[in-house]
Amino acid sequence: MCTTCGCSDPRGARIVDPQSGETHPLSTHEHEHSHDHDHDHHHDHDHHHEHEHGHGRDHHGQRHQHGHGHGHGHGERSTIELEQAILAKNDLAAARNRGWLEGRAILALNLVSSPGSGKTTLLERTIRELSAERAISVVEGDQETVNDAERIRATGCAVVQVNTGAGCHLEADMLARALDTLDPPAGSLLMIENVGNLVCPALFDLGEHAKIVILSVTEGEDKPLKYPHMFRASGTMIINKSDLLPYVDFNVDRCVEFARRVNPDIKVFVLSAMTGEGMDAWLQWLRSMPGDGAHRVTNAAEAKEEAR
Repeated sequence: MCTTCGCSDPRGARIVDPQSGETHPLSTHEHEHSHDHDHDHHHDHDHHHEHEHGHGRDHHGQRHQHGHGHGHGHGERSTIELEQAILAKNDLAAARNRGWLEGRAILALNLVSSPGSGKTTLLERTIRELSAERAISVVEGDQETVNDAERIRATGCAVVQVNTGAGCHLEADMLARALDTLDPPAGSLLMIENVGNLVCPALFDLGEHAKIVILSVTEGEDKPLKYPHMFRASGTMIINKSDLLPYVDFNVDRCVEFARRVNPDIKVFVLSAMTGEGMDAWLQWLRSMPGDGAHRVTNAAEAKEEAR
């Protein structure tokens, strides 16, 4: 997971308000990866650099980064301990977010997918259909640019961009900072568009009520089997770009079967965010969802346990 995928470098992570153009860096002490790692190293450098840390850095550090356990598994244990510390700290922040959202009856949905599935187009159409009925706010997650936030702002919806820099997913403290900027009203709908990635976002609870996993018919019907942790962590699956079904080799029934092998209770919508086909069922489901968390269907804890 993230101890080896390269997103442990927090440089460049920031909150961007697309309306005002204000940018606020996410400091390293707020990023679990950097904080835990740097604290240990600074402590050893200050007190035992030559005698203890000089040896430990080469021997232990190599196994942490490259997995060379030299037969006794100490590096593997260290990696697991770091993962557990990262996730435990994130879960604490997520619990705070969940309490804040539920105290204001805000329904928070975390949209997750691989890049190019049509998340932003789905958001645009959903906002235009529902905004007259319910206040909607959006948190956009991308490594760089405010392109998607600008598209959402064009709908008239309140939006804030989180640029994660080298990070491959949103984390709970990032959402907390975004909520400070957005200040969504009580009883509203909060849509979180996560960074395009079907791996790490499955493990990082943000405090949302539910994860909604989106795949398009151009991606392949076996995605649920290839990325089971994400589909297990999600209570709902949207199969998007149904207007392209006549032109691609994609079997909807088989995709649904694969998803239910992984998660028997997953709810499925087949739609086209571009043409509007199938959108009515999705919109009606959103209308039926309360904002108090009573229908929360996130299985992030189970997904994390099975991913280890």
